[in-house]
Amino acid sequence: MKPTVSIIMGSTSDLPVMEKAAAFLDSIQVPFEMNALSAHRTPAAVEEFAKNAEGRGIKVIIAAAGMAAALPGVIAANTCVPVIGVPIKGMLDGLDAMLSIIQMPPGIPVATVGVNGAQNAAILAAQILAVADRDLAKRLADYKEGLKGKIEKANAELSEVKYSYKTN
Repeated sequence: MKPTVSIIMGSTSDLPVMEKAAAFLDSIQVPFEMNALSAHRTPAAVEEFAKNAEGRGIKVIIAAAGMAAALPGVIAANTCVPVIGVPIKGMLDGLDAMLSIIQMPPGIPVATVGVNGAQNAAILAAQILAVADRDLAKRLADYKEGLKGKIEKANAELSEVKYSYKTN
């Protein structure tokens, strides 16, 4: 099995957030890899990873970073593979990381999800892959239909909650 998605984090301290991406990809049967690479501490390894990703069959890269959050941008600068940035909550509640990731110069786009939004990054990665994979598209549609069912169930449960002035 060869990975089609690469999950990269600046350090393993990001793993509690990024596990949500891994769990989602695993649940819809998308092969992925996970690595820790730092734009500041291992810049040569990040550049080598990015330049070789497409040749290894990687179709989407999910890159997480906090604070200065350079990792997604450095990767995007060195590959044509789509990069999805996940800002990690740290200082300033992750706003610093989010702004670092979304403020890329022209020609170096990084799709960006919300702070600690690893699951949404995985869903977006799967949606990108699903354009060329009908089976994956079906699994995604089933997942989204399940979301609808959860809300319908929650709404039904709310109807059982009673208050003196609640009208429904």
